[in-house]
Amino acid sequence: MKTNTTWQKKIGAPEQVALQKRVEQVSLSAFDRPFEHQAVFNSRLQTTGGRYHLSDHHLDFNPKMADRDDFDAIIKHELCHYHLHRAGRGYQHANQDFKGLLAQVGGSRYAPDIGAGRTVKKKYHYLCENGHEFDRVRRVDTRRYRCGRCRGRLHLVSHSN
Repeated sequence: MKTNTTWQKKIGAPEQVALQKRVEQVSLSAFDRPFEHQAVFNSRLQTTGGRYHLSDHHLDFNPKMADRDDFDAIIKHELCHYHLHRAGRGYQHANQDFKGLLAQVGGSRYAPDIGAGRTVKKKYHYLCENGHEFDRVRRVDTRRYRCGRCRGRLHLVSHSN
């Protein structure tokens, strides 16, 4: 096992210890197999609930998901990857082994949406000569491009920084 890696340095924190115990408990209760590696919170995860690392078998979890009622389902999802990979069976999302085990233990198929998506501000507002409106992030060359609905000429209505 590797020593002194970044994820191992954070293990001593109380929330990391609690996560480790929770993952070990879920592994024993749902899979009847022990979890023998490390489980850590990784605040860099944004849109996913967790990640299984093939190289050293540790699990990363999104700390934003920890307070949710369905966090155990996220843990089960990652443990499906873990146990199937260690058993030499199909551990990827498309494999029937993975889908079957996930359904059997009640793991979540997808990470729940926590509203962490980034919103893009539309800077440019266009109006075509027939009344169709468009909001764009990037500027459009109105001499070169036309309305996508009616082929009418476009006019820049407003521009915000």
